[in-house]
Amino acid sequence: MKLSGEAVLLRIYIGETDKYHGKPLYETIVLKAREMNLRGASVFRGIMGFGADSHLHTAKILRLSEDMPVLIEIVDTEDNINRLIPFLDETVTEGLVTREKVNVIMYRNSGKA
Repeated sequence: MKLSGEAVLLRIYIGETDKYHGKPLYETIVLKAREMNLRGASVFRGIMGFGADSHLHTAKILRLSEDMPVLIEIVDTEDNINRLIPFLDETVTEGLVTREKVNVIMYRNSGKA
């Protein structure tokens, strides 16, 4: 399916050590998005950040074991993003979820498996 024009960008901010049924939450979300045939998902590990509790997380050499921020981004149609939201309501107990309309300029798939 071609994706172009108006779409929705979903951003999910969570902690690297957040779990859901014993598995990393970021992995659980990406696998669910794949299962639901969303266009794609990317996970980014932050090097510094803080959340609602103002606890600072940083990748400085002496603090590598800290819970680093993780960002998951998914771009798809509004309908497809809306199908994922109930799953996020169930799984994300701490964090931030945002959505915004975006204009997709290019989405290419070589068709190779």
